[in-house]
Order: sequence, then C-alpha cells, then structure tokens
Amino acid sequence: MKTKLPPNAFRTFAVSMQTIADTRSTNAKIALFADYLKGLEDAEDIRLACRFAGEGAFSSVSGKRASVGHRTIGVAAAAFCELDYDLVFRACRTATGSATESIKLLFENLEAVHKKQSITNLSLQKIDALCIKLAKARKREDKDAVLFDVFRALIPIEVKFFLRLLSQGSLRIGFEARSIINALSKAYDAETEQVRYAHMVTGSLGETAVMCKSGTLAKATFTLFNPIAFMLASPAEPEEIDDLKNYLAEEKFDGMRCQLHASGTEVKLYSRDLNEITYSFPELIDFFSNKTLPPVVLDGEICVVKDSRIMPFQHLQKRMGVKKPGKKLLAEYPVEFIAYDVLFKDDAPLFNEPLQYRRKELEAFCKKNSISVTRQFPIESAEDVRQKFNRALEFGNEGLMLKHKNSTYEYGQRKKSWIKIKEPGGSIDTIIMYAHAGSGKRGGTYSDFTLGVSVKDDERYTEQFIPIGKAYGGYTDEELKKLNKAFKSLIVERFGPTLSLKPGIVVEIEFDDIQINKRTKAGYTLRFPRFRRIRWDLSPDDTDTLVDVEELYRKKAEKKSRDQSENQSFISADTA
Repeated sequence: MKTKLPPNAFRTFAVSMQTIADTRSTNAKIALFADYLKGLEDAEDIRLACRFAGEGAFSSVSGKRASVGHRTIGVAAAAFCELDYDLVFRACRTATGSATESIKLLFENLEAVHKKQSITNLSLQKIDALCIKLAKARKREDKDAVLFDVFRALIPIEVKFFLRLLSQGSLRIGFEARSIINALSKAYDAETEQVRYAHMVTGSLGETAVMCKSGTLAKATFTLFNPIAFMLASPAEPEEIDDLKNYLAEEKFDGMRCQLHASGTEVKLYSRDLNEITYSFPELIDFFSNKTLPPVVLDGEICVVKDSRIMPFQHLQKRMGVKKPGKKLLAEYPVEFIAYDVLFKDDAPLFNEPLQYRRKELEAFCKKNSISVTRQFPIESAEDVRQKFNRALEFGNEGLMLKHKNSTYEYGQRKKSWIKIKEPGGSIDTIIMYAHAGSGKRGGTYSDFTLGVSVKDDERYTEQFIPIGKAYGGYTDEELKKLNKAFKSLIVERFGPTLSLKPGIVVEIEFDDIQINKRTKAGYTLRFPRFRRIRWDLSPDDTDTLVDVEELYRKKAEKKSRDQSENQSFISADTA
C-alpha cells in the first residue's frame, strides 16, 4: 500500500511543480498551486514553498546565492552516474536542451545511480538547510559533497527541481511571481491588489505568503532603501487613444531609469532591475547627500548632460557598470538625475495618489531642493502629440511619454496609464539567446547574435524565450568587447562556434519591417534587425513578448492598408 506523503515533503512540492509544468492553462496552474498551499500549515513551510516556486533557493532580497555553476553541477552529476562528462553528459544535455532534465532521465535509468541511493523523504525545511550548506561551501570538493548527499537522498524528480532552485528565479515551468500572487489570493481569500502590494513593499514572495496565511497583509508597510518595481509604459499610437485630453505629454529622455531613495545624508540609487547602482554615480550621491533631504523616493532618469544638453545613450553606457569611475570618466561623462515622479514623501507612500497630485508634490519638492525635473504639457489632439513628438526628436530625445492625469503609480505593471511614443520604424527589447563566432576581422570574437522575445506567460509555449531574429551589427568595437566579457558568466553550452547563453543581456533592436514566416517558431521574421543599444540596465523580465510583436505587426499591416487605401482614393480622384 502506497504511503501518502506529508504536504511539507519536498517530494510533494516537486510533484506539484511538475503537474503545474504539464498544465497549459494559467488559471489551472494558479488553482493547482493554491490547493497545494492550502495543505500546508506551518508558516515556515508556506514561506519556503512560495520562495522555492518563484524566487529559487533564496529570497531575491536576501543577497544570498547558492554559488554553484552549471559546469559544477554537470560534472558532479556525471561523476555520480559514472559517465564521462565531455563524451556522454554534454551529449545528453544537447539532446534534451536541459541539464536538469538530462540528470533526471539519467538518474531514472542508470543502475550505477540506483546502487548509490538511499532515498529519504526530506522536508522543505531540510532542503532549505541543504541550500544554505551549499551556499556556504567555498571549495569545489565541499560543493560536490553536498550535491552527492542530495543525489543519494532524492528521487529523480526531486533532484531536477532541487537543481533548478540553485539557478535562482523561475523554475521554468511557466509559473511566475504574478501567478503565485494570484494563487496566494485564491488560497487565503485575500484581495489580489493587497497581496501584490505586500509583495512590492517586502520584495519577498515568502514573506508575502506568511502575511496572507496570518491575515496581516494590512500591516505591510513600505520602508526606505527597499526598491519597488517600476511603473512601466505600453507602446501605442496617438490615434488609438480615445481620451487624449486626459493625458499629459512628457519628453522621453535617452537615459537610464533610476529610483532614488534618500534620507538625510544617506542616498542610494537603484536600476530598473532593482539592483543597487549607488557607487557607479558618486557625483549624484555627493549632490543629494549634501542637501540633507527628508525621507523621499524619486523616480527618474540618469542622463549624461553637457552644456545643459542631454547626450545620447551611448555616452551613458561608458558609465554603466563602472563601480569606481575615475576622474577622467567623471569629467568626460558627467551625469544628472532628472526626476519625473515622487513615490514617498513626508513619511508616507504616494503610490495610490493620482498623477496630478504626485506631480504637484514633486514640483514643489524639486523647486525647494534645486533638483532637475521634467516638463509636462497638456494635449489637445493626435496631431498635437505628433508635433510634440517631432519636437522631442529634434531636441535629441528618444520620444514622448503620455501619462494619464488620474493614474496611480502602478508598480511593476505595464498598462495604458503610461504610453510611450517612439520613433517610427520599429524597435523592441530582446534577449541574447545565442552568440555566434565571427569571421574575418572579427574572428576570435562572438559578433553575430540570435535574439529572442519572451513567451513565459504565453500558453502556446513551454519555453521562456523563443528566437525572433539575428543581428550582426549596430554595436561598437568597445561594446563588442564588453559583450564577449559578459558572456563568460552566462554560458550554458558550446556548440562548435556557437554559445548557448543563460538569459541575462537585453538588447534593444530596431528593424525595417515585420514579416510573417511560418517556418519559424515565432511565426514572424524581423527585416534587417540591428542593435540600437545594449540595455545593461534592464533584466530578462523587461524583454518584449511575442504578443507585443504580433501587435506591432497588426498595427503596421493596418497602417499599410490605410495608406494604400488613401493613395488609391487620391489617384482615383485625380484621374477622374
């Protein structure tokens, strides 16, 4: 008779995750996880289950990492299986496309593995202890010893998900933080927006889950120096917006999004992926710390500014990622923080206040403290937007932002409250999936790239990203060197002259057109894609989706049809 596993067993978690992975419907995935959570009683088990499902071995705000590379895991698994890593294991990984899936299959089918195992039913908390032990291990042999303990104790499906925990972030089962928030709401009968707010201010799915279980979501409070998810903008054409007069126009600068937290002489800067970038911009820290500001959080843009003119993004790239810029770099590329929203002031969050109120508070605060702030303009019509857009381009800016007057600060969401109008022609944010070795003068470097868009929330796909095009130019030699250096920590596999890369580098590409191509996985091809800029400030979560590409294609097709119709009418009238 088969013994039923306790809800807090890691095996129960692993089986639940596999069931969710095999389920296509997002709503069904949410319901499955909600049911799983209801079976857990202990607060620590609930914390760990949500952390493991959405953040990995450690909370994203903990600063902890397992620090175990793909090769270390692969070599250890091959040794445990008594296989040659280069000749056998790598071939298996290439065949399946997944190291963890390969390990699961090998563990299921090799007698050499079965002989070494002594299966134990480990709890979620025991798994957490193993993750902590692995994170503390510094020597290769110590890491291998912990991995061997895991391999001996767990069944194949548990091994698979344990190893995926070590990568941090998603378990790659089509179930992200947003769905976990919805599952928490369903499991504990809580308001989804309240759950989302708690997650935003704590930065932890585990902490949010415990608050849901204990009914203390209302106690979730924002604290300074804990960055929150940025409000995002959606691309659109002015003609598509019915209530244009309820929006305000604001020039879109060619800079780097930044969240500034300050209190007294303490100042910290955070990038859009919520990483601290304080030490990269010492002149900003000096500027703001000398003001001894009251507790405040500002949303804005870091730009290179010379002679009161904002310089192109390429100038800012010289500063990005440099933790201790020297005097020469500071002098050649001076930066300025330009504010366009205030999120916290007078010891109170302003997220739920309408834009017009926040704007009034921002302007008064910036004027009092001599801080640069964007200008906003009322809008009368689509033609008015076009004129302001062209004027923004003439000034060297990236485009135009339209912001609804009554919108709250929709942290971490991309809705229609903020709309970005970009230069026509087409551009999207993509992820580098593969790097291909160049030839000729670029021999010895990886200079050709396969770029992908996100499908992690798309029920038609089980992957996180799929290819959308290849780009061979648009970058400088200096940028290419920086890319090749960055690839070293992202390599998953080598296929001759090609590197398979872990999602990590976002590139904004521009292209001439989008064409249907049924031979590709995406169903579309980009015509003449090329680098517009490398977005070191963005994370894989910021890449555009296949749905975005489909929407761009639809709009372009409608515009072509409309233009052809207008031309035909003109010709007909002229002929008549």
